[in-house]
Amino acid sequence: MAKKRRLVWQIYPSYLLIILVSLVAVTWYASFSTRNFFLEQTELELESHAHLFENQILPYLEALDENSIDLLCKQAARNSSVRRTVILPSGRVVGDSEADPDTMDNHADRPEFRAALNGLQGTATRYSRTLDKGFMYLGLPIREDNELAAVLRVSIPLDIIDTEINNIQWRIILGGFIIAIFAAIVSLIVSRRISRPVEALKKSADYFIQGDFQRRIAVPNIEEIVGLYESMKGIAGELHHRINTITRQRNEIEAILSSMVEGVIAVDMDERIICMNGAAAEMLESGSSEAKGRSVQEAVRNIAFQAFVKKSLSSRVPVEKEIALSSKGDLFVNAHGTLLRDEAGKQIGALIVLNDITRLKRLENIRTEFVANVSHEIKTPITAIKGFVETLEDGRVKDEGDVRRFLGIIANHVSRLESIIEDLLKLSRIEKEAEEEGIFLRNEKLRNIIETAVKVCKPNAEAKGINIALDSDEDLVARINPPLVEQAIVNLLDNAIKYSNENKSIRIKAFQDEREVLVEIVDQGKGIEDEHLPRLFERFYRVDKARSRSLGGTGLGLAIVKHIIQAHRGQVSVISTPGAGSTFTLHFPK
Repeated sequence: MAKKRRLVWQIYPSYLLIILVSLVAVTWYASFSTRNFFLEQTELELESHAHLFENQILPYLEALDENSIDLLCKQAARNSSVRRTVILPSGRVVGDSEADPDTMDNHADRPEFRAALNGLQGTATRYSRTLDKGFMYLGLPIREDNELAAVLRVSIPLDIIDTEINNIQWRIILGGFIIAIFAAIVSLIVSRRISRPVEALKKSADYFIQGDFQRRIAVPNIEEIVGLYESMKGIAGELHHRINTITRQRNEIEAILSSMVEGVIAVDMDERIICMNGAAAEMLESGSSEAKGRSVQEAVRNIAFQAFVKKSLSSRVPVEKEIALSSKGDLFVNAHGTLLRDEAGKQIGALIVLNDITRLKRLENIRTEFVANVSHEIKTPITAIKGFVETLEDGRVKDEGDVRRFLGIIANHVSRLESIIEDLLKLSRIEKEAEEEGIFLRNEKLRNIIETAVKVCKPNAEAKGINIALDSDEDLVARINPPLVEQAIVNLLDNAIKYSNENKSIRIKAFQDEREVLVEIVDQGKGIEDEHLPRLFERFYRVDKARSRSLGGTGLGLAIVKHIIQAHRGQVSVISTPGAGSTFTLHFPK
């Protein structure tokens, strides 16, 4: 991790770097420009010297008086630092102000000479092997009768220019150093003026972090800093208000949760417990304070509950399940899981609500066992009644009217007892399979099942002139147990036919929405009062006891429907309007 530095030592070095780079760039540019300026001026001066000397030497070129040319070159250089050299078109030197022409090399390869041969004014800067120093050369063609007679070359040593340039550079560097020192001092002052208000704001922020929202500090009278400080005060006030609000709401929620009989547990997406009220801690035999922050697997040693939490987090719809929390099987809860979302709608976890249904579970078990026991006990008298009926039919009773009347009564009771026993056994079998190992399910087309159920009930419907209409997609598929679903639909259709007046209609509609597959059975019967709806699916519960018995009902049909649908992990619902009819709906998971 990089070492943290104070703001002043982050700003100040930047200022120094900018100043130094600027000074170096200015010094280099000034030196470069000065040198170019001197070279240009020197070239102009050499050109002037060349033109003046051209007129002096031209008469000696006509007869090519080499000695006079050389002497003239040396005389002209006595009062001048400019060197003069006369070169014939062949490159041979015939006059030079600094050296003996006879000892000098042929100059045919010199760039300024080659340019002059082409009729141009040639310029070059290079090192002279003859005089052992750097020179600037300028070659000027000398013409006689439009013919090149010679090339006049003038030159000047570069050390004079370099000396002047060095003097200027040192003056520039000295001035830049003085400016740099002054700028560094000013930059330090400016950096301190910038950093001190920021340090004051940091000090104020530290007070806010410590919870002291009332502390006020002195800030410099700088518009931007004052504006920022006022904004921070506004944020601190709003933060203080929100903290108080959140604290109050938290206390209220904790009071509500602690007083609830239901157990409430919130978990995050990693299955870690966010919060747990006392009721849940008692049910799960785990301390609420100790469980917070721990995973469900660590806090609760119950595989079924752990699986339910996982399912609640992965399901997009609310889930519900009965769970045995005690290893002895003496504590049962109804767990309801739903997703937790933040303000943006993003899933952040799940909320699990536990309802203690131990007492209800015990009552239901007792009732289930009672039904099974009663069913077996009733089998014996049924056999006796049937035997007695057979005896009567053998003619042992002499009064034929009494015989037939008793036979009819006994036969009706036998049939009714058989129906009750069959329904009780069927109900008991469904409950047992659903609880122990689950019923067998497979994907099946619903329309085929419904059509079979309609065929079973059609004779009774035709006897009352009732029309049964079916509205279902041919390819609608649900994961079901076909015989059980057929039985449920037959029971609902049979009820609809019994409690509908003649020449009415019954409509069956099967369809699918986003979450489930639904089967609706709509009749035009007398309807059911609202007070009866909550208990409608209980065993032996009758809305109109006299009429239901006269119609041959056992009182178990709707209870069988409810348990069949529950075995499919679905539910059955009813909407009814007295005098207008009822709508029973079977809900199957998608």
